[in-house]
Amino acid sequence: MLVRGFSCVPRRPPPILQDAAHVGAAEGEGASAEAGKAEHADARPKDETAEGGPEYVKLTNQFVIPVVEQGRVVSMVILALTLEVGAGTTEAIYAREPKLRDALLQVLFDHANSGGFNGSFTDGANLVLLRKALLEAAQTVIGPNVLDVLISDIARQDS
Repeated sequence: MLVRGFSCVPRRPPPILQDAAHVGAAEGEGASAEAGKAEHADARPKDETAEGGPEYVKLTNQFVIPVVEQGRVVSMVILALTLEVGAGTTEAIYAREPKLRDALLQVLFDHANSGGFNGSFTDGANLVLLRKALLEAAQTVIGPNVLDVLISDIARQDS
């Protein structure tokens, strides 16, 4: 029985397209294959180095920040931070982690004392300011190899 609008002839999958570097290499054109690779290398994002892209270093422990109002702890903020760093910087981060944590904690305490963790503390503009201050502190300790500070977890527990 035939159903109108359907064909019984099987359809071929579309052909697989190959870039010029693969086609040239398959045909034995070494010079054009090398030229194709060079073009692709130039098309890489600027933050991707020859060794690979940036590395992400999750700091070993969470940060616990008390929020104090009128001399009383009214809530605790718990954060987990990850650093985006240039390739090959991971060991330097772990080697200087105590000094790095100290600098980051100071920024977090200052943020809490200025009311940054009150109200809607996850507001985008509020977190942009916090990330910028954390990045500046991390770059002061580690150097310009720290590209960004990522807040991977954040929670506030009210008393």
